[in-house]
Amino acid sequence: MPTYQYECSACGHTLEILQSMTEARLTKCPKCKKQKLERLIGTGSGIIFKGSGFYETDYKRKVPAASESSKESPKASPKSGSHGCSSSCGCG
Repeated sequence: MPTYQYECSACGHTLEILQSMTEARLTKCPKCKKQKLERLIGTGSGIIFKGSGFYETDYKRKVPAASESSKESPKASPKSGSHGCSSSCGCG
């Protein structure tokens, strides 16, 4: 529900009240009891982010440069067996 700001043009009293958008505007001042209460135009409120955070796909990933990817690539090992042993075990 939005918060509305009111000000009495008779006595200058101001107040904020939570009201449904379908509710009628207040007209009677709670302080001086005159029918001079007017709803003010407010600036609104800021956006409030709730939750655990943003999705991983919300931001573009950096692609590594070609020179960096060649440094990080592993070299082929001379192992010949299927489970990483040398050829002397007899599995390969």
